[in-house]
Amino acid sequence: MDSSAGFSQASLSGVPLSILDRSRTRAGETEAETLRGTVRLAQQVEELGYHRFWVSEHHSVPGVVGSAPTVLAAAVAASTTRIRVGTGGVMLPNHQPLVVAEQFGVLESLFPGRIDMGLGRSVGFTNGIRRALGVEKDAAEDFTSQVQELLGYFTGTQQNHPQVHARPGEGLRVPPFVLAIGDGALLAASLGLPLVIAGVKGERELLSLLDRYRADFQPSPWANSPYVVLAVTAAVAATTESARRLLLPEAWSSAYSRTRGVFPPLLPVSEVLQLEMTEKERGFYEQSLRGQIYGTPDEVNAALGGLVSRTGADEVLLTTNTYDRADLVESYRLLAEVAQLPALLTH
Repeated sequence: MDSSAGFSQASLSGVPLSILDRSRTRAGETEAETLRGTVRLAQQVEELGYHRFWVSEHHSVPGVVGSAPTVLAAAVAASTTRIRVGTGGVMLPNHQPLVVAEQFGVLESLFPGRIDMGLGRSVGFTNGIRRALGVEKDAAEDFTSQVQELLGYFTGTQQNHPQVHARPGEGLRVPPFVLAIGDGALLAASLGLPLVIAGVKGERELLSLLDRYRADFQPSPWANSPYVVLAVTAAVAATTESARRLLLPEAWSSAYSRTRGVFPPLLPVSEVLQLEMTEKERGFYEQSLRGQIYGTPDEVNAALGGLVSRTGADEVLLTTNTYDRADLVESYRLLAEVAQLPALLTH
């Protein structure tokens, strides 16, 4: 959207910024190069002062190679020194809670005080993937009990499997976050956990869910009070049009996936602009750009700062993808300047 209207008093200054990278493939690069690009991006944004760097879990999704988040998080943590590293998220219905506790126990033991445990409830999106993972479509219905069992392995209080302990894991404090869509926010409130949420269905519903999350929040050993991480796509460049162009490769990939079922590698902006789209593809393409935040530093500062102000978010998690990695880093650099992040290195 044109980000300049209406929020001139809002500002991102002082708001912690974090990044979720899904390891999206680019045209002309191998999957190994994509994963190395994720690790390199973590190093670059650490220098810019970003708070967290998270990786995702997707299985058998063409165009996305972030399939083993705890493994990739280990590589990221080993290649950085200060930035918090975690998952956005581990899809808990795909795994046994004990195994997840052990994996994060290993991460926290190797990189103490730097590991986050973002947890989601999605299962594989096709019957074949779910069969390969050994889960059913209704596996997500047990998400609450799965989270409780997982957290119980860290506190030593889980009763599902008496005399079973996470080694390592038990006694360690790995901050958990719930990645929520819709009513998942209420689950986070009932368990007393920080919430990661995107305004997928519009700001009015987002504000309503956040009100309910805060009202229903039950303090827990993991969090004394509500904590909201707002997941957004935001692109910054010298001009509004240049910023919008950064979003076009992912917009086309999204439109393609909705008409053909697979995510193609991200294409250069110049190639996207030359594509001949069907009317249906064009509709999805334009739809994916609506609601995105883009513009000059001042425009994005006003628009994103306004959103943070209206939602009361404690932190922003950026989920931006584009073809040109240098352009992406420059967008993150400009955002870091806007938020006045405490850079690790002075350039």
